[in-house]
Amino acid sequence: MERNKFDLEDLRVFSSLATGGRFRAVADEIGMSASALSRQIARLEERLGTRLFNRDTRNVSLTPQGHTLLRLAQQVLNTAANAGAEFDAYLAARRGRLTIAGLPSVTAGLLPSLVARFLARHPDIDVQINDALSDSVIRSVEQGESDLGFTAGAVENSDRISFRTLLSDPFVAVGAAGGILEDRDSCTWRELSEMPLVAMAKGTSVRLLIDAACSQQNLPFRPRFEVAHLATAGAFVSQGLGVTALPVLTLPVLSSGNLIYRRLVEPEVLRHVGIIWRAGHVLSPAATAFLDLVRGVDLSSEVPDPFGPGG
Repeated sequence: MERNKFDLEDLRVFSSLATGGRFRAVADEIGMSASALSRQIARLEERLGTRLFNRDTRNVSLTPQGHTLLRLAQQVLNTAANAGAEFDAYLAARRGRLTIAGLPSVTAGLLPSLVARFLARHPDIDVQINDALSDSVIRSVEQGESDLGFTAGAVENSDRISFRTLLSDPFVAVGAAGGILEDRDSCTWRELSEMPLVAMAKGTSVRLLIDAACSQQNLPFRPRFEVAHLATAGAFVSQGLGVTALPVLTLPVLSSGNLIYRRLVEPEVLRHVGIIWRAGHVLSPAATAFLDLVRGVDLSSEVPDPFGPGG
């Protein structure tokens, strides 16, 4: 394969002489001796196999071939300068793309405020959020499809995944206003298990934790309804078809004003929410900046209080 006949430095030197027109003045400007500049131009002409400059004792002017190369050189140098500026912006997290995978119950309850803070500092980063179940979130990060992932439950650090716990998300009982939870201050898991239940589908992080809690208490868990989406669970409960148990961060997804929330006790069940990233791999500058932001925020303040006025 034929080697490149010139590099960016050749083009910079050539372009400087082409626009400056005098060896000594251009040499002083770019920090070379006039003789070194003359030799570099001569080597470039030799490699290209053509004369680029007409020379007299004091000045140089471009040949037709030189005019053509100047036009091309300026295009290349402009492209290189733009690429360098773009890459500098990428390294400084001023440009780039950030892809985050997460459980819908976490992305809806936690990410909006975090992304708003991030974009206030890095307004030109493109952010993509991919909602997925826990296994898919982990797989997406492992395979490099997502930079970061928000998940819940038992995730262990490994040679493929790094995990950092961010907060503990308590389960609460959710019922319709005026329904069977109305006159209670709290509800035990045993009491809840004896009520008509609307449950999340098997395989979801919420369902796995509920199954584990009931199993540890030797409680039967026979839901009347099983649904795949949080909004559906909220709609069923708001119509008085049953009650449900959900982590507090999921409550904004329910989108119903006819719901009340009660403390769920004996035992208190917590969902541990955390962030994951690919172990042993360098994060992009945007992902690093977002992870630094998350580490510096007290996320417990992001968990809404469901027992305030109207709760």
